[in-house]
Amino acid sequence: MNKEAINLPGPELTPQETVAELDRYVVGQHKAKRAVAIALRNRYRRRQLQDSLREDIRPKNLLLIGPTGVGKTEIARRIAGIANIPFVKVEATKFTEVGYVGRDVDSMVRDLVEVSMNLLRTKKFAELEPKARNRAHEKILDILLPESRRHHPLSGFEKSSEKFSNVSIGIEETDSTASARQKLSEELKSGRLDEKEVEIDVNEHQTPVVEVFSSQGGFEEMGINMQSIQSMIGNILPGCSRRKRVTVAQARDIFFSEELSQFMEHEDLQKEAVSLAQESGVIFIDEIDKVASSFVSKTGPDVSREGVQRDLLPLVEGTSVMTKYGMVKTDHILFFAAGAFNVSKPSDLIPELQGRFPVRVEFDKLSVEDFKRILTEPKNSLVRQYQAMLAIDNLEVEFTSEAIERIAHFACEANEMHENIGARRLHTIMEQLMDEASFSAPQNLTGRYEITRETVDRVIGPLMKDRDLARFIL
Repeated sequence: MNKEAINLPGPELTPQETVAELDRYVVGQHKAKRAVAIALRNRYRRRQLQDSLREDIRPKNLLLIGPTGVGKTEIARRIAGIANIPFVKVEATKFTEVGYVGRDVDSMVRDLVEVSMNLLRTKKFAELEPKARNRAHEKILDILLPESRRHHPLSGFEKSSEKFSNVSIGIEETDSTASARQKLSEELKSGRLDEKEVEIDVNEHQTPVVEVFSSQGGFEEMGINMQSIQSMIGNILPGCSRRKRVTVAQARDIFFSEELSQFMEHEDLQKEAVSLAQESGVIFIDEIDKVASSFVSKTGPDVSREGVQRDLLPLVEGTSVMTKYGMVKTDHILFFAAGAFNVSKPSDLIPELQGRFPVRVEFDKLSVEDFKRILTEPKNSLVRQYQAMLAIDNLEVEFTSEAIERIAHFACEANEMHENIGARRLHTIMEQLMDEASFSAPQNLTGRYEITRETVDRVIGPLMKDRDLARFIL
């Protein structure tokens, strides 16, 4: 596999096409969708340039600003699926400054390469699966119909016969043997022989002891490539073969795994994974506002939060991080940072980090109209989810337009009365509203079940009138 073989990212979409795809899942927030679509398209444009110019063009990282529940994370998550690119979401509050106990920021890059490797494995699996399954099928046939049953061209003489040593010893199948093999193959494919037991040789490779330590990430942080060391030791230590009695179905899986492993070129796959992460990877850092300087105290357990910002700087600016698949350069990884910034402001981030996120997008506050659209328009909207779930129990749920409007009104009102949690408020209201139907179906409730404005007022209305109760339940 050479570098040009990396085509995992799906068909390159224009910014307009990207926004149209996002519209299927996220309501409103056109400015944010537009900014994200442009950032993705610019990566494609950069890859088409000459090498001399391409290396100097850095990604324009995005800072997404808005209250919780308005779609910041959803937009980033959907982008990964649409573009088929390596994507990692991390919480800024999970990291600590170097020297403190906890995860260091370099671990997000190692996670990104692992995701990249999994994407490539999935792609390779789809390409090699038919060939590997066919080889596994043939191996099982050889066990069920051993080679000894096939005849030498000179019937009656053994292959080792010196008298006929000048005769080709290739095996030829007689018509009857070929017919029996074909019949057995059909039975094997149909699954009728799955429970039959056979004896097979299972290859067992000795696992190097260093693998226990490599999972902790400590060696990677010291710049030691544990994958290469494990591979080297694994080649030195001989594998052993063990005779095992298994069913045909189990044998098929074992042989399939062995054949697939032989077809996979692990070294080339690792290089490709590193290159894919470097060129197409996206890291989404959520809750970035929680490590802003005005948000944290200068003593106690939060003393390292500002240090996290300083540790993030090299990653966002461009550095090299050792992973178990090799060295990864972060120069062209695209970073999204998001935060509500209720207590702190973007200007409270250290100046150097502010400069690394040149594109800032402020998310719009959700209105009653937005809530109505969120309930009905997205491909997998909340209303469709409840309808599909209860249809399993033969309950056909219908929402009237007045009920949808009333739910949206209550969600907006609850956000104004209490903490603004955005579209997540719909989840709490819908759970209260659908509680009776979810509990009664299917034993006491089947058929058509209509949610009307009166139903919403009866269930949610009393909760909204009692502010203390609403604070705990909604």
